[in-house]
Amino acid sequence: MAFGGLSNDRGGQPMAEINMIPLIDVMLVLLVIFIITAPLLTHAVKIDLPRASSEVNTPKRENIHLSIDAAGTVYWNGEAVEETAWRARMAESATVEPQPELHIRADGELAYKRVVTVMSDAARAGLTRIGFITDPRETP
Repeated sequence: MAFGGLSNDRGGQPMAEINMIPLIDVMLVLLVIFIITAPLLTHAVKIDLPRASSEVNTPKRENIHLSIDAAGTVYWNGEAVEETAWRARMAESATVEPQPELHIRADGELAYKRVVTVMSDAARAGLTRIGFITDPRETP
């Protein structure tokens, strides 16, 4: 072996041989790792997919504009309607595919109870896409 001892048989000369055992061990471990992982990296199925130049046809969704003025009058797309009429229209709109969006625009002076009534009627009818329209201007 190439280990130094306590005896001075050589007289302090440097060793001229290289220990190759650790190098061979590392190389064998790397070879085993590459043998195991190489098939995993190339396990893909090659498919020649057809080319298409068309775009997805998405149907336009109808928006329902529901406005509530300060007096509490409800307007369905600009037309004044009674409570039974908007409930019937909401139930009819919930069955349409794709389901329309309900945009609620309420007066700032209106009691919140009236807006909640309209929202709960829409949810009960099955409308799931409900949004509010606000004025982006800052109030003084």
